[in-house]
Amino acid sequence: MIVIAHLSDIHIDGGHRASARTRAVMDYLEDLPYDLDAVLVTGDIADHALPAEYEQARRLLASRHPVLVCPGNHDERAAFRQFLLGQPPSTAPVDQVRQTGDFVIALCDSSVPGKDEGFLEDETLAWLEDVLEQAPAEVPVLVGFHHPPAVLHEPFIDGIRQFGVERLAALTARHPNLTAFLCGHAHTPAATTFAGRPLLVAPGVVSTLRLPWEHHAHPEDYIHLDQPPALAFHVLDDEGRLTTHFRCLTD
Repeated sequence: MIVIAHLSDIHIDGGHRASARTRAVMDYLEDLPYDLDAVLVTGDIADHALPAEYEQARRLLASRHPVLVCPGNHDERAAFRQFLLGQPPSTAPVDQVRQTGDFVIALCDSSVPGKDEGFLEDETLAWLEDVLEQAPAEVPVLVGFHHPPAVLHEPFIDGIRQFGVERLAALTARHPNLTAFLCGHAHTPAATTFAGRPLLVAPGVVSTLRLPWEHHAHPEDYIHLDQPPALAFHVLDDEGRLTTHFRCLTD
């Protein structure tokens, strides 16, 4: 059995609130009586893409479990690489992969420099195609990024979702071992499909988005700051079946 923790949108900003909520999630994962196969953080690591925010995030996300991160629309690639990953700065897409004999996780950079919406560059799609081609046919591949590639029926998020997704759909059709898509950005747990595969959206750690039928259409009503932080667990069993649990961290 493969167990993967999935969190998103920690928005480290130098203040106490975001860091305390991230620390609560990471402490919970550290205290589990189980070694997770991976911890995914699908974007919006820093709130303003400042070096100090990434350095703080790096300390907060340090774990005994393997951790993979990808950028979101609040992140900046060069600073993300340099201060979070400890790599030379570059504006190329930040794409990462974790490969084992039992599963593969490919985290793609859907960020678009200077914009809030998402898009997978040709370079990233070529990289993902190569990862999928190298993976044995019987090994499940989970593909993650920040921006959801499908409508979630939340107008604000849908307006800044991932676009150009017909290219990703065509790639998916060529690779039956692509098991599911994982993303963040929406600040609400959600499950739907894209290109015939599950699309699983992690809750936001820093805040929760109210859905259209939960607020009065005033901008100040969109974000709920009092809900506790939450995360998802994705479980792959020996038959390749995927199950997702959402966990809300209450005192």
